[in-house]
Amino acid sequence: MAGHRAHRPCAGFTLVEVLVALFVVALGVAGAAAVQAVAVRAAGEAARLADGMRLADSLAQRMRANPAAMALPDAANPYLQFDVQASALPAAPASCYGSADCGPAELAAFDLFETAAQLAGRFPGGRMRVCRDAQTPGATGLLAWDCTDTPGAPVTVKLGWHDRQAAPDAPEAPAVFLTLGEGAP
Repeated sequence: MAGHRAHRPCAGFTLVEVLVALFVVALGVAGAAAVQAVAVRAAGEAARLADGMRLADSLAQRMRANPAAMALPDAANPYLQFDVQASALPAAPASCYGSADCGPAELAAFDLFETAAQLAGRFPGGRMRVCRDAQTPGATGLLAWDCTDTPGAPVTVKLGWHDRQAAPDAPEAPAVFLTLGEGAP
């Protein structure tokens, strides 16, 4: 067979091999995009939680800076009556900045208004409550908006907001729960 050449397989890829490789690459890219989306969402929620802790801590510091108002009986303490929705701001009080001469009640009203304004600006559908509360998270791990109001119970600041990722029928619960101390005045 002098004139017959030996048959060699073709070098290169078949169309099926190329399509399979493209499919595997597409799966990898889709998986990486999904992981990135989850990471961005988690980072946003972590930032919102940190912002919530700063707002709750800011109110706690304001409360500590007004010991006369905090020493009032619970029923007369303006801070312990604070339960506000971001959509319903209290009336703006007189400013207590600079050289303003504000008493404990005026300072408390100013503190609560400033806090409510920050809540409305930073937390869509937000709610903030200050009360005496001796309860801990329930079996579900969720905190509750209601308070025990037990005399001598710790003063707590509760903050929550509507989570855009949660199901519409998801139970609403505070996301931030800051305790000022055992039996804090």
